[in-house]
Amino acid sequence: MTHSAAPRSFELYDATLRDGMQGEGMALSAEEKLRVATKLDELGVHLIEAGFPASNPKEQELFGLLARETWRHTTIAAFGMTRRRDVRADEDPALRILAECFCDVTTIVGKTWGLHLEKVVRVDRDENLRLIADSVAFLHGEGKRVIYDAEHFFDAWRDDEAYALRCLRAAVEAGADTLSLCDTNGSSLPLQIHDAVARVVQELGAHARVAIHAHDDAGCGVANSLLAVQAGATQVQGTTNGIGERTGNANLTTITADLELKMGVRSLPEGGLARLTETSHFVDELLNRTPRATQPYVGRNAFAHKGGLHVAGIRADARTFEHVDPVEVGNTRDVLVSELAGKGTIIEKATEAGVDVDDAQAVRIIERVKQLEHEGYQFEAADGSFELLLRRETGAYEPLFTLESWRVIVEQRAEGRVETEATIKIWIGGERYVRTAEGNGPVHALDAALRSAIVQVHPHLRDIELTDFKVRILDSTKGTGATTRVLLDASDGQDTWGSIGVSENVIAASWEALVDSLSRSEQAGRRTASDAAASGVEA
Repeated sequence: MTHSAAPRSFELYDATLRDGMQGEGMALSAEEKLRVATKLDELGVHLIEAGFPASNPKEQELFGLLARETWRHTTIAAFGMTRRRDVRADEDPALRILAECFCDVTTIVGKTWGLHLEKVVRVDRDENLRLIADSVAFLHGEGKRVIYDAEHFFDAWRDDEAYALRCLRAAVEAGADTLSLCDTNGSSLPLQIHDAVARVVQELGAHARVAIHAHDDAGCGVANSLLAVQAGATQVQGTTNGIGERTGNANLTTITADLELKMGVRSLPEGGLARLTETSHFVDELLNRTPRATQPYVGRNAFAHKGGLHVAGIRADARTFEHVDPVEVGNTRDVLVSELAGKGTIIEKATEAGVDVDDAQAVRIIERVKQLEHEGYQFEAADGSFELLLRRETGAYEPLFTLESWRVIVEQRAEGRVETEATIKIWIGGERYVRTAEGNGPVHALDAALRSAIVQVHPHLRDIELTDFKVRILDSTKGTGATTRVLLDASDGQDTWGSIGVSENVIAASWEALVDSLSRSEQAGRRTASDAAASGVEA
């Protein structure tokens, strides 16, 4: 295999703002796209494909915003396509927009596969070569770095290698700086990708950079990208978290970590990889998507350990059950609590919570967890409730209040309106509090009534926000009499925790989770105040 005499530096090309937005339910405003671009620049991505400039009002607004920014690491690329068959390149409106755009880099997509020439654009093969060459030559002549996006390249390669190469040569001879080989249908397997890329590098790598643009329809997007790099590609295109149409694009988040940590290919500036988890979650949250817990490197469960033997191994040497240090990608290790937990898990979680636990207590807590999980509790996602369990079992728990009673009334009015009212009666410090509140449902009304009483003594609990509410039926065969599990997520703006409630009555289960959520916040506050007092610092 012959490579260029002057090796090219490696590039990451993020297509989230264009290709990623083609996925179902994916939509961002121009301002939000600017925020994503800024975050990717902070990460250190080399190229960001922003979309079609001026193709619609939103894109026009976006490119106006992008043009005003100063970019530290990244270069913005504008996307378009080869000229129309009946128009000269310098007269094609879309190409003129690319030429006049502020972007120094333009990516243009062209046809490579005979099937598309026959069924879609209906041009013969020689005319298609002219479309490619004319479009690239025009933009190159306008001073642009041109990336030629060879659509359906690997399908074309399997159909007619010689013609696929002719398309690439036409682009290179016209001035294309980079040849992006696209597995547009995501149909190829890793070895097919490797062999084709290696051949292209051998034939044209001395004259142009070779890039890989993979989709994930066969579940091989990441593997195909890595094999392409192994074969000589020096640019990888993909999207953050792998979003995109159908099953998505190659996951650039995973690829970035694999390149640096597994293949020794520096893809980000020094320290950039530590921003990977933060960037991944930022994009998901902006898209109103829950970050995928099982996503490699950046997922919540990527470094989560549940089994007792695993936890023991991690405590002895993290390399026993972790392939990389989570800190390298900006993630954290998590020890999950379940009936599989051993003493080491319990002791580690107790240490994190600031609770002293000896071996005998750890064994007792394990047995208590087993009993509760048999009843339907699950503490993996309810760390707040588990912390309270630790405190109860070790005598370190101070109840937030003493319950006398609670009551919820749901009334359906004739005109269709449903009204909910909750009344709670509790005791705090020897004083009785009775509060009534309305809400848009039972849990909302209970939360409002409880807070109106409890903030009289613990005002900071007013700021706790319930961020998620999940209900699961544990035994659907019992119908409406089945046991229900409720999981609540809460946040104080800095910390986030989960709480759980289990009951045959969904409102009772919700009340239990709600009380645990507020109690955990109060316990954490007391711990912070205690630590501050012990160190002589004002809390």
